[in-house]
Amino acid sequence: MAKRRLLIIAEGRLDLFAAKTAVSLLRYCPDEVVAVVDSQHAGGDLTSLVGTGAGVPIVPDVAAALPLKPDHLVIGVALPGGVLPPAWRSAILEALRNGMDVLNGMHTALADDERLAACATECGRRLYDLRHVTREYPVGLARAVGTRAKRVLTVGSDCNVGKMVASLEIVRDLCGRDRPARMIATGQTGVLITGHGEVIDAVKSDFVAGAVEMLLLAEDARGEEFLVVEGQGSILHPGFSGVTLGLMHGTLPDAMILCHAPARTTMRHTQIPVPPLPELVRLHEELLAPIHPCRVVGVALNCFGMSPAQTAETIERTQQETGLPATDCLGAGVEPLTDALLEALA
Repeated sequence: MAKRRLLIIAEGRLDLFAAKTAVSLLRYCPDEVVAVVDSQHAGGDLTSLVGTGAGVPIVPDVAAALPLKPDHLVIGVALPGGVLPPAWRSAILEALRNGMDVLNGMHTALADDERLAACATECGRRLYDLRHVTREYPVGLARAVGTRAKRVLTVGSDCNVGKMVASLEIVRDLCGRDRPARMIATGQTGVLITGHGEVIDAVKSDFVAGAVEMLLLAEDARGEEFLVVEGQGSILHPGFSGVTLGLMHGTLPDAMILCHAPARTTMRHTQIPVPPLPELVRLHEELLAPIHPCRVVGVALNCFGMSPAQTAETIERTQQETGLPATDCLGAGVEPLTDALLEALA
């Protein structure tokens, strides 16, 4: 299959957390990204801004990227509520008129916009709304415990702290050790990267656990030794706890990896303090204990912006506080977490 030529729009929001879809595609699909649109940083260096994307240009608008021959425009941001910024419609129209399909991970469905839908039809292009669920799922009934594969779930101290990155890096390391593994993508960015999964926060709340069960059972037929479920949200975040608990009950994991951004003291978009990590470990384990006892076996840190010395000190402090292996997956390597999983699930 021919590689996509992705043009990512992150207008005015090109930072590590707001533009997490853009950043993740730059990191995990670098050969497919031709440019990023952001007029505020046009001509700048992506590596210095978001830590990845060396050599990919930042352009001021869609027109400036046309000589690079993109064939898809990707909405590269993740905003509260998933609402598309109205000003971006002109960029989407321009992309359609210049031969691009549009990949959209926001809750706003582009296909429901009469003007965009008409333009796509007229230009023979497609609008892909990744958060449009096309199948029905059952309610959860703890079916996941029947998988042959060992189930791992990444959970977080907050939303947007690196659960997908930890999942991808763990799967990559397991496969590199000849331990077959596959990530179950549950977010729009994970689906874009892997080409499979379900954007789980678009599933009706009663059926989230059942949807995860169905994903796990379908993937289990492939024969992987490990299935790593990409976590979402946080059990204590008032905006996103529902999907987190649905994932926990749907996965009924054999082990969990707790993901945490050490620089963050309050939960994203709130003034609610992030609890101490030992308390979070206890809460996750106690929530699952009556149904399927499971331990948190390691901590994945997101130390972006820290110096190597600060990262090393943070890793050491986290290990002392929790009594668990800890690492910055991208800055220090994911191996301690993989080692912990292999030991715990031997």
